[in-house]
Amino acid sequence: MISCSTLYICTTCRGSEAATDAPRAGARLLAAVERQSLERGSAETGGGPAIVGVECLSNCSRSCSAAVAAPGKWTYVIGNLDPDRHAADILAFARQHSGHEQGLPVWRERPEHIRKNTIARVPPILFKEQS
Repeated sequence: MISCSTLYICTTCRGSEAATDAPRAGARLLAAVERQSLERGSAETGGGPAIVGVECLSNCSRSCSAAVAAPGKWTYVIGNLDPDRHAADILAFARQHSGHEQGLPVWRERPEHIRKNTIARVPPILFKEQS
C-alpha cells in the first residue's frame, strides 16, 4: 500500500535575506508551494501531498528547508530552496515520493535542484512490537 507523503516546510527560515519586517523566506516558500498545489491539483490525479508549515528544521545554514516524509518510507531533508524559484520542484518531488512504495523516487527523475540539495535521507523507522 502506498501512503501519501507530507511535505514539511520550515516557516522560520530566513534564507539569505537580512532581518526585516517582511515575511520570512520560509513563510513565502510555504505560500508558494500551497499556490502551486492548488494550481496543479485539478490537473493531476490522486491529490497531492499534505503540506504543513513547521517552525524549524534546524538547517539554518542551508535554508530555506523542507522535508518529505511518510509512514514506512524514507524521509528527505532538502535545503537551499528559493521561494521564488523552487516551489514547483519541491512539490514535484513530494508527489514523486508519494508515488513510490518506499519513498525512493528514481534519482535522475527528481528535479535538478532537489538532486543537488538533498541534505539528508533518513531510513524509515521500524518499530518492534513489545511483548
